[in-house]
Amino acid sequence: MFANVGWGEILVLIVVGLVVLGPERLPGAIRWTSTALRQARDYLSGMTTQLREDMGPEFDDLREPLSELQKLRGMTPRAALTKHLLDGDDSLFKAFEQPPVTPPTPMPASAPESAAPQSMMTPQKIQPASGPAPFDPDAT
Repeated sequence: MFANVGWGEILVLIVVGLVVLGPERLPGAIRWTSTALRQARDYLSGMTTQLREDMGPEFDDLREPLSELQKLRGMTPRAALTKHLLDGDDSLFKAFEQPPVTPPTPMPASAPESAAPQSMMTPQKIQPASGPAPFDPDAT
């Protein structure tokens, strides 16, 4: 429950509690909070135990669909296609992945024409890149 709370946050809470409650009431408030949290945890674990006893082996059958739902939360379109249509073989997607092509940098307009190389002054025919067209495998 408090897995993301670090020592810095705890120190800030203690300082704020000290300012708000004062040094004489702070220990009692900490004791009350820890007792309430312990009672809530015991109550929830007791409910889980009672539910497991009442349902018997059906309790594990109830947990199975919940774990399947947890797996579906991380399912992306690419992962779904790979799992169901391609039996986990994602080499089809890997074939279309290519490193990005960076265009050449143009010469500044203020540079004199004599400074530009001869190949820059003559118009050249732009040849299309070899290979398949760009493809985004994560696009749907």
